[in-house]
Amino acid sequence: MILNAIRFVTSPGSLALAMLLGLTGCSTSRTHSQQDVQKPASAPTTPTVATPASPAPPPSKQGTPPTVKPSGPRISLFDGTSLKNWKSSGYAGEGEIVVEKDLNGQGPALVLGEGVMTGITFTNSFPKDRYELSLEAMRVQGGDFFCGLTFPVGEDPCSLIVGGWGGGVVGLSSVDGEDAAHNETTRYMKFDAGRWYRVRLRVANPIIEAWIDDEQVVKLDRTDRLISIRIEMESSKPLGLATWATRGAVRNIQLVHLKP
Repeated sequence: MILNAIRFVTSPGSLALAMLLGLTGCSTSRTHSQQDVQKPASAPTTPTVATPASPAPPPSKQGTPPTVKPSGPRISLFDGTSLKNWKSSGYAGEGEIVVEKDLNGQGPALVLGEGVMTGITFTNSFPKDRYELSLEAMRVQGGDFFCGLTFPVGEDPCSLIVGGWGGGVVGLSSVDGEDAAHNETTRYMKFDAGRWYRVRLRVANPIIEAWIDDEQVVKLDRTDRLISIRIEMESSKPLGLATWATRGAVRNIQLVHLKP
């Protein structure tokens, strides 16, 4: 700005005026620059308080098993003195089937002797769905399953195997064509000879559940699943108990119907 003022002014007075104007312009420019630099930042805004999130919706009840309630008292399926309402399943090479009135000083029990395969089949009517069956089972002697419980699941049969495939496999035979040792219900447990184990089975559409003592060992949604049994268990239908190369005992066999 100073050079431009000098170029167009020729008189000494004008020159002095121009220089004064130039200095004033520089001062004004500097003042504006300082103001720009020193301009305080805008005052901080009041922090926004986040609105609490709405409570999460309750979990969906889709797929949740219906409430299971008994529709009547428990019904005993073993009278402790005889094979009433039971018969031999007729397996080849079966062991002796006897009712012990006081097995090992622990009360009456139904004993399936050690054979290739030994079993009993229920001869009275039995529900196809919405029921719970409980019993106590013991491996007396041997190393394979001491409780092969065959039961109806709607129109299809299924078996709960306890202590199979060398003594420790628990699971359902069969699910989608795979037996208790090779499907999603397979698990391994240790079973002691001479000890009673509480077995409880529940069939309540669409869920099949089972417990040993207080531990749940099976929970299967049978929707769109193929439920069946191994061919060896055919003689146990619709309800039966069997052992494989093992002497086993059962007692306190009870049924309870469940409300729809």
